[in-house]
Amino acid sequence: MTDSSVARFYDELAADYHRVYGDWDAALVRQGRALDAVLRSALGPGPAEVLDCACGIGTQALGLALCGHRVTGTDLSPAAVERAGREALRRGLELPARVTDMRELPFEDGTFDAVVCADNSLPHLLTAADVRAALGEMRRVLRPGGLLLLSTRPYDELRRTRPPSTAPQVHGSGPGRTVTFQLWDWHPDGERYDLEHYQLTGEAEQWRVAVRRATYWALTRGELTAFAAEAGFTGADWLAPGQSGFFQPLLTARVPG
Repeated sequence: MTDSSVARFYDELAADYHRVYGDWDAALVRQGRALDAVLRSALGPGPAEVLDCACGIGTQALGLALCGHRVTGTDLSPAAVERAGREALRRGLELPARVTDMRELPFEDGTFDAVVCADNSLPHLLTAADVRAALGEMRRVLRPGGLLLLSTRPYDELRRTRPPSTAPQVHGSGPGRTVTFQLWDWHPDGERYDLEHYQLTGEAEQWRVAVRRATYWALTRGELTAFAAEAGFTGADWLAPGQSGFFQPLLTARVPG
């Protein structure tokens, strides 16, 4: 999958991304508080200088800003970045955001206390070279002692079971409600899968259907831990949702110093 197709996937989804959640506003508060607790436990009371290098429409970035952190957002999707800025303005928050590839971050070395790459963003990168490049950039822009927070789907289990779909999620009720689900087509290597993202929105007596497509690399915890170590991170640890309060498995790792 090319960079342009990933950007197009999220450009097309940006206006309706909040419909993935039953209550997006509650989700961004909940996710922000979970990440905030991990950040403050590792780095002290803060606030911290945080880069969300796959900020999308701002789910985690806005949540962290609400917790008092100074957050910068980047994303490959211009439409998502534009919406993140609007959502920040609507909430009276400061969220400088720009369109950027996580493999080429436009910041000086040692700019941030923490880098967040959440909600299964890194697995859009389909080769080891691209994963190494992204993690190397995250490592570069962190200060000595800085913290990486990276979340993915629970791919150890998913690679064993290879599910063909996700359960439907409903946003809203009555006319205008949205049903979101995904169909997964696993590659022969058992590691990558093509995803079809369906959103059905009720309109009068019929449904409007939107389908967007993407490809992911289902990296296991061991594989991601090894990539992080290769990039120069130390002390890698995985927090399950029951430990962190975040909705996905969360990798934490530090820059030496």
